[in-house]
Amino acid sequence: MQLIMTMTPMIESFVFHFGEMGSRWGFNRTVGQMFALMVLTDEPLSANEISEALGISRGNVSMGLKELSSWQLVQTIHKQGDRKDYYTNKGSLWDMANKVFEERRKRELDPTLSLLRDIMLDEPANKKEEYAQQQISEIHDLLENIFEWTQSLQTLSPQKLNTLMKLGSGVGKVLDIKDKITKKAE
Repeated sequence: MQLIMTMTPMIESFVFHFGEMGSRWGFNRTVGQMFALMVLTDEPLSANEISEALGISRGNVSMGLKELSSWQLVQTIHKQGDRKDYYTNKGSLWDMANKVFEERRKRELDPTLSLLRDIMLDEPANKKEEYAQQQISEIHDLLENIFEWTQSLQTLSPQKLNTLMKLGSGVGKVLDIKDKITKKAE
């Protein structure tokens, strides 16, 4: 597949930037680059093609594909008459974003909420621990609200989510008006 071997500057720029962003989203630079390459390529890629396009070893590609598979972001494709495995991104961009959110929740938010709940069950030994426990309770409640909010967002269709995002600051304005009306009624 010659197209991949000569990535255009635009595609190369995105792929390498996405790799840098990957480390902020929970996976390493190479895995981010591999994923971006698959997203921007309309044909499934073999491990050799990924290796050549990104200038990385086959072993690194293999480990990256395992990680992307664990995130449920890629699928293996078999071409008739070809013994090689080919890889492509799995699902729509919205599906992939949801999977990343879900994995991040499992890896980061769930353990934090569990720890906070355990600490909240402990009896405070003194005033300092009592104050700390109140702060921990507030942090827990905030994270729990964020968790519930993201869960409800994940159930929305991409169209409804786009509409919600376009509302943006308009929702804040509506809430401000509601507050003003509520204050006048009191």
